[in-house]
Amino acid sequence: MTDERVSRRAYLATAGTGIAMLAGCSSGGDGAAPEGETATDTPVVTGTPTATPESLSGTLTVATYSSWVEDEGAAGPWLKQTFEERYPDVTVEYVTPDGEVSHYVQRKQQGAPIDADMYVGLNVDQLITADSNLDTDLFDTPQLSNGRNVKDGLRFDPQGRAVPYDTGYISVVFDESEVPRPETFTDLTESEWEDGLLAQNAQTAATGRAFLLWTIKEFGTDGYLDYWRDLQANGVTILDSWTESYSNAYMNGERPMVVSYSTDQVFANRYDYDMTRHQVAALNGQGYANPEGMARFAGSDNSDLAAVFMDFMLTAEAQGEIAVRNVQFPAIPESEAALTEEFQTYAKVPDQPVTFTYDELQGSVEDWVEDWAREIAQ
Repeated sequence: MTDERVSRRAYLATAGTGIAMLAGCSSGGDGAAPEGETATDTPVVTGTPTATPESLSGTLTVATYSSWVEDEGAAGPWLKQTFEERYPDVTVEYVTPDGEVSHYVQRKQQGAPIDADMYVGLNVDQLITADSNLDTDLFDTPQLSNGRNVKDGLRFDPQGRAVPYDTGYISVVFDESEVPRPETFTDLTESEWEDGLLAQNAQTAATGRAFLLWTIKEFGTDGYLDYWRDLQANGVTILDSWTESYSNAYMNGERPMVVSYSTDQVFANRYDYDMTRHQVAALNGQGYANPEGMARFAGSDNSDLAAVFMDFMLTAEAQGEIAVRNVQFPAIPESEAALTEEFQTYAKVPDQPVTFTYDELQGSVEDWVEDWAREIAQ
């Protein structure tokens, strides 16, 4: 998947406009597991990496997506600076390869060395793709003292290799001065919302793929394409990325609705936008949970250092910074993260988080996307 990471993560203020780009996604504020997941689905891998400022040294190479590093106010630079201040003999270097996780899958297939120690920004789709295309694991299972703090409903790797660090909920953002609040999926196919919705291509945008999976969760594998045909008949516009659909089209008033995230009002309040155009609709009372994870590459020469950095990302301070900077919910309970009052006021948690588990997606997700692309995205 050629996933445009800015499509699901940080809101970024662009020069001279204050328009921000969202990147990120998804978890319940009460810590409840999304539908289909239980606390026993994934092992909680914990331990106690022993580290003092004097005991750690070297260069930690962290592979990630570009907006984690490059966006204004992004979490990546803050984490690097803060970690290096705590461990003066450590240098954190970010790399942002084209193809993201696929780059490392290809290197593993070719027998080439993995020139990074860990990956930040892994979702369940990418993990399944890696597992399906490799004979040996791309990632190993770290021992983390803070791993137990992650909310059970966010854990998406049955083997505990990928550890969630934030999450978002796919929702519909709409302009209440132009259209009524859509309460259900069916509403989006009715005449009151005709020619109103902007969505993303499930082949090229993580937001689009998550919305597609949400419709499959709602209508089943036998009914989701019929629903998308109804959306098409009602004038949905499908663009290649979240940036195109939200920052370019929606923010320029081209349509009154867009598939986006339930944290949209955090962004709108930050830049003093009119809240009438930043209302959040939870279709059928739901939101599709789309957690992001971090994982350590198997065979890393700096495995202990990577584990300490991962543990650091799960501290209350770092979780608060990641949530606010990525405009996403923390992976640990909100009550334990150092969240701003603004975030707590404007971030919306759907009544019913839903998602697919690793086991439900394995062997199916690529076929679902291909079938959708063949019939809908042409």
